Amino acid sequence: MSRSSYTEIQKFRFNQMDEAAIDPLSLNRLHDEIFQRVITQAMGQIAKDYGPPPCPFSFFVTGSAGRMEQSIWSDQDHGIIFHDDGHEEQFYFLQLGREISTGLCQVGYPYCHGGVMSSNPLWCKSSSQWQKQLSKWMNEADWEATRYLLIFLDARNLFGEQTFVQQLKKHVYHTANQSLLMPNLLANTMYYKKGVNVLGKLLTETHGPYAGSLNIKEIGLFPYVNAVRLIAIKDHIVEASTLSRLEAMSETSFPTIDKKGYIQQFQKLLNYRLLFGDQTNYTSSHYLPIKQLTKQQTKEVKDIIKDGAALYHAVRKSLEKDVSNGIK
Repeated sequence: MSRSSYTEIQKFRFNQMDEAAIDPLSLNRLHDEIFQRVITQAMGQIAKDYGPPPCPFSFFVTGSAGRMEQSIWSDQDHGIIFHDDGHEEQFYFLQLGREISTGLCQVGYPYCHGGVMSSNPLWCKSSSQWQKQLSKWMNEADWEATRYLLIFLDARNLFGEQTFVQQLKKHVYHTANQSLLMPNLLANTMYYKKGVNVLGKLLTETHGPYAGSLNIKEIGLFPYVNAVRLIAIKDHIVEASTLSRLEAMSETSFPTIDKKGYIQQFQKLLNYRLLFGDQTNYTSSHYLPIKQLTKQQTKEVKDIIKDGAALYHAVRKSLEKDVSNGIK
């Protein structure tokens, strides 16, 4: 093996993308396969210098990759959990994390600006170190710690030991002081960018290169993602994707929420982004040119956004009521 194999994986990505981009599920399965090929190549590269992995480990993805909500373009959001706690293991898996990050960048996935990558010691730890880190994040009230905790809860195992991620999520759910944690989570997700004005018109960008386009990530996806994640935390759901979380949501937790309706609306939203979004690059893929839509399609997008906002506010209202009454 050689690093030139990353070029071969890049070619594979390019050749398969058009066929896979027919629907969000096929596209995200392709992203998974590309990541897995990079991981396998990176492991072979590291084995030359440091030997095989010294203990079982899990490579996980988070963010849109963890939720299986990537578009054609995606950056890196990932980490490593390894079983044995020691300096040699830490050194080995950091080397592996750096090699994976380098390979993914070469294949076409830009580095995460926030450093959420397995090349970063913060995101490459033993299972026991992860437990301590998660406990620390739960007990700290600052915005950054809460954001990191939310990022981890979107994690999904992609390679290696299947149970490590789920065990750590259960650790969060079983040890968290809900009366302290939930207010922090609510405060962290308080920001909400409106998508429809009082006159019923879509609020598109007014300046810059995306003028006339809708920021579908912030306006469309985030209300669904944030609301359903909060439901998942309350119900101790370990699934990572918004759709699977909705499926797993208990009827008694939010009986007034139309699960099937929200699942359909969220699926439509992902399809609109994929079919009509500007897929020129990673940034542009977050924008939907409204002028390309018919009147009926524009109305449907508007309804999807309204439903997302309604879900977001219903969940917040319910959880804020729980907080004021004292969560048990």
